[in-house]
Amino acid sequence: MQSIFAMNGSETPEPVKAEVKAWLQGTLLRNGPGLFSVGDSAYNHWFDGMSLIHSFTFNNGEVYRCVTGEVYYRSKFLKSETYKRNIKANRIIVSEFGTMIYPDPCKNIFSRAFTHLCNTIPDFTDNNLINIIRYGQDYYASSEVNYMNQIDPVTLDTVARVNYRNHIALNLATAHPHYDDEGNTYNMGTAIMGFGRPKYVIFKVPANASDRERKKPVLQKVEQVCSIPFRSTLFPSYFHSFGMTENYIIFVEQPFKLDILKLATAYFRGVNWGSCLKFDEDDTTLFHLINRKTGKAVSTRYYGDALVVFHHINAYEDQGHVVFDLICYKDTNLYEMFYIENMRQDTSQFIESNKNFSPPLCKRFVLPVNIDKDAPKETNLVTLKDTTARVVVQTDGSVYCQPDTLFEGLELPGINYKFNGKKYRFFYGSRVEWSPHPNKIAKFDIVTRKHVEWQADNCYPSEPVFVASPGAVEEDDGVILSSVISPDPTISPFMLVLNAKTMEEVARASLNVSVHMDLHGLFIPASV
Repeated sequence: MQSIFAMNGSETPEPVKAEVKAWLQGTLLRNGPGLFSVGDSAYNHWFDGMSLIHSFTFNNGEVYRCVTGEVYYRSKFLKSETYKRNIKANRIIVSEFGTMIYPDPCKNIFSRAFTHLCNTIPDFTDNNLINIIRYGQDYYASSEVNYMNQIDPVTLDTVARVNYRNHIALNLATAHPHYDDEGNTYNMGTAIMGFGRPKYVIFKVPANASDRERKKPVLQKVEQVCSIPFRSTLFPSYFHSFGMTENYIIFVEQPFKLDILKLATAYFRGVNWGSCLKFDEDDTTLFHLINRKTGKAVSTRYYGDALVVFHHINAYEDQGHVVFDLICYKDTNLYEMFYIENMRQDTSQFIESNKNFSPPLCKRFVLPVNIDKDAPKETNLVTLKDTTARVVVQTDGSVYCQPDTLFEGLELPGINYKFNGKKYRFFYGSRVEWSPHPNKIAKFDIVTRKHVEWQADNCYPSEPVFVASPGAVEEDDGVILSSVISPDPTISPFMLVLNAKTMEEVARASLNVSVHMDLHGLFIPASV
């Protein structure tokens, strides 16, 4: 796998057809890093590569199940300002999170001085390589900065760059929003510089935000739900995602922190922005519950042990409790593992040098919403019978939370999104065992605490995406979609379709073009 991990991907701008025996209708959009070098320059980190967007469009000609359908694949690089500047210069000239770029020594002294001045306050890249998100009826390539790029979901053309800061006070925003049953989008960001007191901001973009004539930006209708002050003014918590139930937003303020002073001086100190993130293992984790309707935070301050979290699985309310499931780590070694020099080691050397890798743990936290001020000390306040998670009021009055460990070795979690924010039973994900390279897809049953897997020799599947069957009632009635690649030249890339109940292979559509490993995306059902 290391042999192809950081190879440059290539575009397939015109659709390539393959057959697939499935009833699917719609388009699976995927996003991830795909270009790691330009000219003689190269990125240091896998998460720095320039965005390559993929689409798999399924069409069977009927709404319901049929014997044979078609899937059309295409891919295009996101034509961001970062991409255009790098390609024009024939070298990387825009800094990324793990790669700091300095002026060409051939430039004159005035040009170099101007570049240094501009980096006093970073203006981040618009290389949106993490996910595809929806605001209103528009689709955007997104990452975790103030820029995102609108794309055409059919042609994959880049439409326009959008700056959050023109519409809401944000320097950073997540690439993992939530969508409610009405089609509204909820997201979360960070206001660090230039917007008054530093804070976390939760916001909502209404379902009707898109302008039919495409003359007004979708963010013109953005609404701030609430703001949360930093626990430590100069050390905001990093967050990649958050949780949402019918009535609450869950924000995990973890001790994986961004050092603002180091960020502002990183360019002059000769270090990348990624080095400004630090994990404080001696600190605590603070769990915030915010009422979605009122924007008010629950008065109780819930604490837990230090942890690192990137992905939430799901959250829901049950008998006066908020239940939320996370993928947790005990340290930040995962980010370090994705430096390209590490990823290009041969398998045995990679395993040896990363033998202390902290495996991802799927953990369940349960927060009683209303805790009486006279609640007994050191007594478990969680009354649900299907979990071992605990919450106790300690002798000093603080509310301490201990999770229930569900499963070990799974990342990139996915669910039947109709159950997002609701009580659910199943989640799917990429198995992560000896390395962060996923080589299996797993389905986990929360009730039985058992899992089943799909795997094939020398095949590496992407994040699994659940698509419900037409008219489905049961939670796992549907299919799992995953783009699969292989370092074996005799195995063509293929779109894998699994029965979501049994995890047995339903179909695969082999493609006679290059397909690159991706990160995240979403499925857009066809209008029928």
